[in-house]
Amino acid sequence: MQHDEREQAIALAAIFQAAELVGQLARKGELDKDYAEPLLKSILMVNAPTTEDVYGGKFDCQSNLAMGRRIAKQVMGKDRNAVNPDTIRYALSLIHLESKLQKDDAMLSAIGQHLGQVERQLEHYDSVMHENLIAGISGMYQETLSKMSFRIQVHGDSRFLQQPQTANQVRALLMAGVRAAMLWRQLGGRRWHLIFKRKALMKQLEARF
Repeated sequence: MQHDEREQAIALAAIFQAAELVGQLARKGELDKDYAEPLLKSILMVNAPTTEDVYGGKFDCQSNLAMGRRIAKQVMGKDRNAVNPDTIRYALSLIHLESKLQKDDAMLSAIGQHLGQVERQLEHYDSVMHENLIAGISGMYQETLSKMSFRIQVHGDSRFLQQPQTANQVRALLMAGVRAAMLWRQLGGRRWHLIFKRKALMKQLEARF
């Protein structure tokens, strides 16, 4: 089912992109906004017509997820050692956290309510990258996913992680990563596919969606 694997590759690239961006923030305190913005926008794309539309549409999806596609190819190919181990851990943790979330109806409902609040916030700002919007998404993560029994531990330089703006960016990207993991599951993706469907997914990643 080539079409499904192509869509799974898009979601997988988004997961790894979120994981890599979290790692960069934790280690360097730097955020690549060009790659962060489509991920944060995806949180509010709850009724997108196509998988590509979740990440900017048919023509921009490829460039918007270029970082994640590169990381995913390295992880599933011969360059796994070139990827920071924390990035791989975050990606697998995002998939695991989402698997816990899908079984918690109350938590899903709470996230839905918070999404509505963030959407109303967006009416007052011109970009999802505005620090107040990022703080709103961070708050959504804090009030919901960070209270679950399984928590993602982010390791890095405390000088950066203790800065409120950086901490908000990290939590917002973790929220975007869980969004991507949810999409991955909805498209039929499973953690074991990273091993047993590696060749099929690699083919789609190399085809650039």
